[in-house]
Amino acid sequence: MTFTPHGKHLVAGNWCGSDQSFTSEPAHGEAFEFSIGTPALVDEAVRAAEDAFWSYSDTSREERAVFLETIAQEIDARGDAVTEIGTSETGLPEARLVGERGRTTGQLRLFASHIRDGAYLDRRHDAALPDRAPLPRPDLRMMQRPIGPVAVFGASNFPLAFSTAGGDTASALAAGCPVVVKGHSAHPGTGEIIAEAIHAAIQKCGLHPGVFSLIQGGKRDVGQALVQHPLIKAVGFTGSLGGGRALFDLCAARPEPIPFFGELGSVNPMFILPAALHARGAEIAAGWAGSLTMGAGQFCTNPGISVLMDGPEADAFVAAATAALEPMGAQTMLTDGIAQAYRAGRDRIAATQGAQSLLSASCEGREATPNLFAITGKAWLANEELGEEVFGPLGLIVRVADLDEMMAVARSLQGQLTCTLHLDDSDSAPARDLLRVLERKAGRILANGFPTGVEVCEAMVHGGPYPASTNFGATSVGTLAIRRFLRPVSYQNLPEGILPNDLI
Repeated sequence: MTFTPHGKHLVAGNWCGSDQSFTSEPAHGEAFEFSIGTPALVDEAVRAAEDAFWSYSDTSREERAVFLETIAQEIDARGDAVTEIGTSETGLPEARLVGERGRTTGQLRLFASHIRDGAYLDRRHDAALPDRAPLPRPDLRMMQRPIGPVAVFGASNFPLAFSTAGGDTASALAAGCPVVVKGHSAHPGTGEIIAEAIHAAIQKCGLHPGVFSLIQGGKRDVGQALVQHPLIKAVGFTGSLGGGRALFDLCAARPEPIPFFGELGSVNPMFILPAALHARGAEIAAGWAGSLTMGAGQFCTNPGISVLMDGPEADAFVAAATAALEPMGAQTMLTDGIAQAYRAGRDRIAATQGAQSLLSASCEGREATPNLFAITGKAWLANEELGEEVFGPLGLIVRVADLDEMMAVARSLQGQLTCTLHLDDSDSAPARDLLRVLERKAGRILANGFPTGVEVCEAMVHGGPYPASTNFGATSVGTLAIRRFLRPVSYQNLPEGILPNDLI
């Protein structure tokens, strides 16, 4: 099945254009013209979403579950075409796109199952105590309710799982909130075909067309118009720290401030404790190299930092990591801009006092090759910029003098999506001490593994303290993500006849 994009926006069930366009920049294959979004289109889409909210928020859990499952079916029905356009635009391999599509549809089906259960509503009831002295207690019922239209920004590095029908969109729709997506210009054709699938599901389920809209491309004014629109009640974002922080500030500066759920990246440090380093340092180094370069290092959970004790075993780890990385050739990055930013980050690390370059190769255009550096714990602690993310296949080995310095490195960290402990049984005591620090730094802590690969399930947390995300109490992956787009409402002494159906 071949897909040829028509390059339009989907606004409340209508495919429409504007008077300006941009040309896609695929990694390979044919480029296409796409209409540029405008603030006027944003306004039309958001007003339609607000109109749709009244009926969509009143649908039953079963109706919304069927809708989510129908979206998944419509995406699967376009599977080959999704893979074809996705690989062309992003340069990601076919197997990656097929796997990511499975994750996307699996997430939709998981959320359908989750809302059918109803536990996410956190329903509570304190029965009236009319005879209580000295004051009677009223009848109180509480339940989570959808908040209103949600804006979602598509991510560059996950054209399916974190974009048009990705986690933010799926969780908002599961909560009962219409969605307006600003598509990412790195993969507009992929966004369009997924929007077609959602549109088909809306029609099959007989829902208001304003439940979902897609605005393609656009300049900065489109994103600003979306987050500042008075009818938007929350924003989901996956992207850079700079772009996310600018949107976060706009949300906070609104006359009615709204929550901004931004996932902004991380260096995802690994702490390799002495016994583990002694027993299997080379094995850990090889695994790290594979995780570090997976998908050209373009994962928000890319483990960019390894912290270990200095000495001969650290030398062996460095040698093993270098040997594992050397044969890996250039990989195509998602955009020219991402590749340029990667090379700028590499140059920043290389210019840092005390940084030792272990592996470096030139690359141009949209290509990236692995880079590896080492630095002492003392030098790390003297330069907080070393803790800033370099998006791509770059690793930094921090060689600490002792366990106290390892703890100091842990304490110096900014907020992270993940932190990893590599340990053996005899490492338990220092691991416990590190865990106390790391659980304040990250949303997910791993043992003896690598953080690339985020399981979509009940217990997953994909978030963390700032700057990993803008809301440390939320996750953008897993069923808890739905709670971002709900708020608690308490109902006092209301007769059952007018209560929401889910509360009776």
